[in-house]
Amino acid sequence: MSKAPFGYAVVNLGCKVNRVEADGFERLLGERGGAPVPESAADLIVVNTCTVTGEAEKKTRKAVRHALSANDAARVVVTGCATEIDTATYKAMGERVRVVPKAGMALFLNEMELPGSDGSSFGLTAHGGKPPVLPSDGRTRVGVKVQDGCDNACTYCIVHVARGRATSRPADEVVAEAAALARAGVREIVLTGINLGSYDDDGLDLADLCRRLLDETADLHGLDEAPCRFRIGSIEPMDVSMDFIGLLAEAEGRLCRHLHLPLQSGSSKVLREMARPYDAEEYRQLVDYLRAMVPEIALTTDIIVGFPGETEGDFADTCALARHAAFSKIHVFPYSRREGTPAAERTDQVPSAVKAARAARLRALSDTLAAADRAARAGATELALVERPGHATTESYHEITVPESAPVGTLVAVTL
Repeated sequence: MSKAPFGYAVVNLGCKVNRVEADGFERLLGERGGAPVPESAADLIVVNTCTVTGEAEKKTRKAVRHALSANDAARVVVTGCATEIDTATYKAMGERVRVVPKAGMALFLNEMELPGSDGSSFGLTAHGGKPPVLPSDGRTRVGVKVQDGCDNACTYCIVHVARGRATSRPADEVVAEAAALARAGVREIVLTGINLGSYDDDGLDLADLCRRLLDETADLHGLDEAPCRFRIGSIEPMDVSMDFIGLLAEAEGRLCRHLHLPLQSGSSKVLREMARPYDAEEYRQLVDYLRAMVPEIALTTDIIVGFPGETEGDFADTCALARHAAFSKIHVFPYSRREGTPAAERTDQVPSAVKAARAARLRALSDTLAAADRAARAGATELALVERPGHATTESYHEITVPESAPVGTLVAVTL
């Protein structure tokens, strides 16, 4: 068996956007002749970092230390949000560490000398100018990054500092990548961004982009296949336009009738102190309108418990709004102080034991709501993406069993 010119390992931490960026790093290295291997066998280890919370920062430093100890010969490239905030810490972690800004990663990986490489340059862009390849780990749902940065400044968050101002990728590039994926057989594409709903390519907004994607990929499938569908990774409540809701209602599932709609708190007082640009009643009205216009919709969310100053009454408001919204999944985050944010400086921090208890109660509520949403869909038919033999994910984002014979990567009709 011939040996690959070099082995690489990409260690990814953090959000879905980071995951898509890490896929891009793997794509570039693969096109240069590399092969994914364990860290212990790699010539090059890339650590794509996260800094969203203090806990994420600790995990990032641990990941870099692990890369250095797992292999005493590999070069270690560290990039991502944590390095944008604190470059010096990572540079000081060892002589083999190279810190590279994320904006420069495509050029760096394309031009760096690699074992066994003939030094060829491939002329790739940051988003992969060549037709994309499928992720090396066999994932069937593929992300496409369309937006980066954030112009909001939530008081618990430092991502707007690490990522900078909101920027949008040209629609032509997004459409070309999505079309290439559809031709390659991808049946579900997830649109991702740090603040996806702020997408704006010279006046073309997210709803306009989705229409183009649906139109351009409508016929890129076999005779016996369903056309590829698109899923919105996450969208902030204030960015859900009437036009987007109309498209969601009329797209017949090709734009998945599932939105991840971050709430963060059901208390208007807490939302105000978080500097979130909506209150609890506005969120409630949006949910009601979504359910009226798109009855099949599934809603998932993020909620932070134990934000500084959160009272038991505030937490009760959060639980009440969660019940009203009938979320099918709640991602529960106990508040974690992030140095450099206004919330971290507050003196009214909620005790750890209280945060843990509230998080447990909210996770239990999440399980109850998930079961209720699943039960409410009993008898309904949806297309499900087969992710591994015998297992698939429905349009409404529920996991379901399917026959072992169902081909991985296909969309199959299932009855819930």
